[in-house]
Amino acid sequence: MAVLDCGGFRAAAHRLGTVPSRVSTTISRLEADLGVPLLLRSTRSVRPTEQGQRLADQIRPLFQGIEAAVSEAANSMATVRGKLSINVPGAVVPDILPPLMAEYRRLHPEVDVEIVVENDRVDIIAAGCDAGIRYGAHLDKDMVSILIGPRTQQIALAASPAYLAANGMPEAPDDLTGHAGIRYRLPSGTMLAWRLRQGDDVVTVEPRSSLVLDVDAGIAGLAYARAGMGIISAFRNWCERDFEAGTLVPILEACWMSLDGPRLYYPSRFAGAPLRAFIDTCQRVSARG
Repeated sequence: MAVLDCGGFRAAAHRLGTVPSRVSTTISRLEADLGVPLLLRSTRSVRPTEQGQRLADQIRPLFQGIEAAVSEAANSMATVRGKLSINVPGAVVPDILPPLMAEYRRLHPEVDVEIVVENDRVDIIAAGCDAGIRYGAHLDKDMVSILIGPRTQQIALAASPAYLAANGMPEAPDDLTGHAGIRYRLPSGTMLAWRLRQGDDVVTVEPRSSLVLDVDAGIAGLAYARAGMGIISAFRNWCERDFEAGTLVPILEACWMSLDGPRLYYPSRFAGAPLRAFIDTCQRVSARG
């Protein structure tokens, strides 16, 4: 597992506190005992065979279970220690995650926290993370989830006063097709759709794309809207300060769509003490409103 995770014998030996020759000898002995090759070696790289990859996929959760058990034993005297790694989308980074992390850090200062920002759906076990946060993510059968942050979030439309003075205020969803839009694109290449309510129906509109941003740009997209480059579709909670300051103006507010808030998901088994403590923090903060 160390060789696969580190990408080579030398790096694995450093992680394990031994020498490369011992790592190589141990794997050769393991291959001889099993009767199948586990790693393909060259002078420049190491990669698993089909049998090696299958074995790694099957034993990784077992190793994580051992680590969780050891962590639980180490934290049995009330003080939580260790590492917590969470894989999150950029959408929760500006405002939903900080109060949770601040409260968690206040209660458990001896836990090292790592936040990995990715917007694609991620296998958190393969990624080496303890938990993930996603919107409406399909969960594998061995995962559980809890709601964090707001129960629902609205998707707002907004533009600067200068843009609206020059181009007019849209009065209906169809009007948006004649306006410049600041759009977000997923890593897969798919453009995030603009969906709005129109009476009892949900409609999709396609504005002219004045600017396309990778979804990783997140809340930074608002700066382009403030600069007058067009109308942006973004989380309402991102826009609230601009609405209050008048730097952005809400558009077609009655038509805004809502979606379920983000959820924390994690393996149903082997939750170590740092993760269990974070789950407790999320539930406590959520209960406060």
